[in-house]
Amino acid sequence: MMVDATLGSIMNNRRFSSLRICLLILLAYPLSVFAQGQQKPAAGLAPIRQYIAAGWDTLTRSMTDCASVVDPKIKASPVLYLPAGFPVPPAVENLRTTCNVEVQHLPKQIQRLGEIDTSTIHPHGLLYLPNKYVVPGGRFNEMYGWDSYFIVLGLLRDGRTDLARGMIENFFFEIENYGALLNANRTYYLTRSQPPFLSSMVLAAYEAEKQAGHADTAWLARAYPYLLKDYSMWTRDPHLAGSTTLARYYDFGDGPPAEGLQDEGGFYRKVVSHFMVHPDQADHYLVEQKQGQPPSSPGSSYAITVCDVPMTMARPECEPERVVRLSADYYKGDRSMRESGFDISFRFGAYGSATHRYAPVCLNSLLYKTERDMDQISVWIGKVSEAKLWRARAETRRSRMQQYLWDGDRGFFFDYDFTSEKRSTYRYLTTYYPLWAGLATPEQAAAVVKNLPAFEQPGGLAMSPENSGAQWDYPYGWAPVQLLAIQGLRRYGYNTEADRLSYKFLSTVLENFQRDGTIREKYNVVTRSSESQVAVGYQANVIGFGWTNAAFLELLHALPKDAVEALEKEAVSPPATRN
Repeated sequence: MMVDATLGSIMNNRRFSSLRICLLILLAYPLSVFAQGQQKPAAGLAPIRQYIAAGWDTLTRSMTDCASVVDPKIKASPVLYLPAGFPVPPAVENLRTTCNVEVQHLPKQIQRLGEIDTSTIHPHGLLYLPNKYVVPGGRFNEMYGWDSYFIVLGLLRDGRTDLARGMIENFFFEIENYGALLNANRTYYLTRSQPPFLSSMVLAAYEAEKQAGHADTAWLARAYPYLLKDYSMWTRDPHLAGSTTLARYYDFGDGPPAEGLQDEGGFYRKVVSHFMVHPDQADHYLVEQKQGQPPSSPGSSYAITVCDVPMTMARPECEPERVVRLSADYYKGDRSMRESGFDISFRFGAYGSATHRYAPVCLNSLLYKTERDMDQISVWIGKVSEAKLWRARAETRRSRMQQYLWDGDRGFFFDYDFTSEKRSTYRYLTTYYPLWAGLATPEQAAAVVKNLPAFEQPGGLAMSPENSGAQWDYPYGWAPVQLLAIQGLRRYGYNTEADRLSYKFLSTVLENFQRDGTIREKYNVVTRSSESQVAVGYQANVIGFGWTNAAFLELLHALPKDAVEALEKEAVSPPATRN
C-alpha cells in the first residue's frame, strides 16, 4: 500500500520563462516517505505516544537559538527584525556575536495589516517573538497562525501548559507590535493573517488551568483587548464580503508572494499553463503583454507558443509566440488563498484564484465561534453589557450564514461568491465547521451527516471528493479538519459516526508510524498511506507534525475505552499481516 518514490527536481525559478504547450502532461513529483536509517518502532500505542511527547521539544524554537533564526525556504543570511523602537533584549544582542545574525528594526510602528510595504524589506527575515513556540514540522522555523491552535491543544493534553500559554502570549505580542495575528512571524507575512482561532486558544488554556485548580480570570481580562483587535480586523473592509456582512480572506499585499517565488519553484508557470489549456477558467487572470510594453502587474512574464501536434512526422503548425502575465487580481486571490490556510485547493476556483471573492463557511464559522467565546469571556470578567453585544453579533452572523451559505436541497454548507451572487457547489469538508461552532440547526446537522459518504474513505475523511491534483483536495486527509469535523459530529450527538471516523484516521496514522517511525502533515486517506503525489502546488509531506500529533491525542482521548483497546491490539500486529 505504501509507494516508494523520490522527490523530483523542481524547476528553477526564472524571471522570464518559455513554455511550449503541445500536450498537457501532469507530472507529479512525490516525496519519499521513508526516513533513512531509522529502525521500525515497537508495536502498540506507547511508541507513538512517546514520539509525540518528545516531538514537542524537537519542534520548539526560541529567539535565543541560532538555528531558529534562519529561513530554510529563502536562501539569505539570517536577519532578525524587532518592532520599530523596541529595545534589543540581551539574548537577541548575543545573536549578533554568537550566531552572526543581523538584528534590525522594522522601519515603522505597525497598528494594522497593510501599513507596511513588505517589498521594501531587504532581506526578509524572522520577526521577534518573546517566548518559545512549537513549529509545525522540521522544515519550519516560524510560528504559524492556525497550526498553533491545534498544537496548543496537543500541548495542553500532554500537560505542557506553560509552553502553550507562552505561544498564546506570542500572538498577543504580534497583535500589539505587528498589527495582527500573522500567518507566521516572517516579514513577508506582514500582509496577512490566518483563520481566527485565537479565542479558542485562550479558552482552551483557561479551561486547562481551571481544571488544575487555577481559574485565571485576570489573564482573560488581559487577553480581551487582543481578542477584540483580532476580531475587528475581520469585520471591517477590506475583509468584508461585499454587502453580505460576512467576512472573506484578503491579503493586503500585491503581486507574487516571496515564498511563492522562492520556495515553490515553477508554481506560477504551472498556473499559466493551466489557464492556457483551460481558458474557461482563466477569467481575466491572464494578461497579454505586447512587445515593448511595460509590465501591467508585478511578477514574471511567460512566453507561450501553442502548437498542433500531428500524428505523423509532419512539422507541427504553431501560433505566433505570445507573452503573458498573471494579473494583479490573480495574485490577490493567490495571496488570500494562503491566508485561508488551504493552499492549495480548487475550492475557490482554479489554484484558489478567486478566494477573495468568497464568503467562506470556515472563516465565518470561526468568527461565530469567536463571538460566542467573547460573550462567555465578557460574563466571566464582568463586562455584562458587552456580552449582550456579542450575542447579538453572533445571532446576526448565524442568520446571514443560514441565508447565504446553507443549501437545503443538497444538504451542504457552501461558500458564497458575493461578486456573482451565487452559492458554490464545490463539496468541501468545511461543511462540518458549523457543527463544530454550534450554529447549525439539528436538521442541518442531520443533513450534512447524511452526506458523509461524499468524504469518507478507508483512512478517514478526504477534504473533498474533487480530484484537482492539489494537496487540499481528494485524496488527502488533514488532521486539523478531521478533528473539527469529528468534534462537530460529537457536539450534535453523532457519536457512532465520530467513533468510526476517529478509528479510521487514528489507525492510518498509527500504521504509517509503524512503517517509518514518523508522523506527517497529511495522509492519503484512500490508500491509507503517507504517500504524497501532489500534482498541483506544494508537493512535500513534512515530518513532525504538530497538528497531526495534537489531533491524534485529542481523537484518542475522546474514543471509547473499547475502541482504544481495539486500536492497541491492532497496533500489535505488523501492518503487512492485516486484512
